[in-house]
Amino acid sequence: MNRGKLTQDLNHRPWFRLIWQWQGSVIPSIVPSVFCSAIFALGITILYHFGINLALPLESGLVPTIVLGLLLVFRTNTAYERYWEGRKLWGTLINTVRNLSRTLWITVKENDNSDRIQKIATLRLLIAFAIATKLHLRSEPVNEELARFLPQKWYDQLFTMNHPPLEIAFWIGDYLQEQYEKQCINSYQLTAMFKLLDTMVDVLGACERILKTPIPLAYTIHLKQLVLLYCLTLPFQFVDELGWMTAPIVALISFTILGIEAIGIEIEDPFGYDANDLPLDQICYTMERNIEDLITLAPCVRYFKDNLTQ
Repeated sequence: MNRGKLTQDLNHRPWFRLIWQWQGSVIPSIVPSVFCSAIFALGITILYHFGINLALPLESGLVPTIVLGLLLVFRTNTAYERYWEGRKLWGTLINTVRNLSRTLWITVKENDNSDRIQKIATLRLLIAFAIATKLHLRSEPVNEELARFLPQKWYDQLFTMNHPPLEIAFWIGDYLQEQYEKQCINSYQLTAMFKLLDTMVDVLGACERILKTPIPLAYTIHLKQLVLLYCLTLPFQFVDELGWMTAPIVALISFTILGIEAIGIEIEDPFGYDANDLPLDQICYTMERNIEDLITLAPCVRYFKDNLTQ
């Protein structure tokens, strides 16, 4: 089952079943830290039980709680903005590929069978562009996933390129310019299709901006330090009031704080393989399916003639 389908299934499960769902949650990554917080709290409780009073006033944690809450909200919002912007960009890429493929398929004239073959090859270059962009954002080299959408010569050439998606965009633009010079499209059509191609390259650049502009390291380190200090000071605030219940309560609060931080970490780079990252494989497959369906259709005028004569 693909990840997009799995997410839909999870979202439609009863909430009581969903709260026990580990796949897609951050629980596995925070359990060790929560366990350590609980053990530390238990140690403080034992010391308090034997007469070593390390308790702090409960009110001493009020200001740190407010400050840490604000920092976590900012951290999560910033990470989600990156995630949502990435999703909007890939949505733009889907729509642009659909528009360019439809326009190219309908408007470029076919003088012989070789023109049709070349047109189909160019349509598949649009799929190759999306896949190459996905691989580029994941810092992965060109692989066999691209092989079936490219002629062997171009596929081999991509291995020598520093930026495969841009090379594929160049090939698409070169085809459009060639069709204009052969008078298979006019200048208005050429301009419109180049504008769509420019949008695809703009999406690539915007995704690179997200990828190469991480949350500042100093901010990330400082937030982790504050979360650690906060979790370690909780037992001193609760032990006098809660006694042996200190460890479970500290574990519950640590679970909440550490979970929020872990969610921010997981979604700040939305192009990877984490359970909550964007389903780029499914998005690329959607583009492939759309274009392969388009190739089975006859271009506009011939389509209507064939159907009207039946």
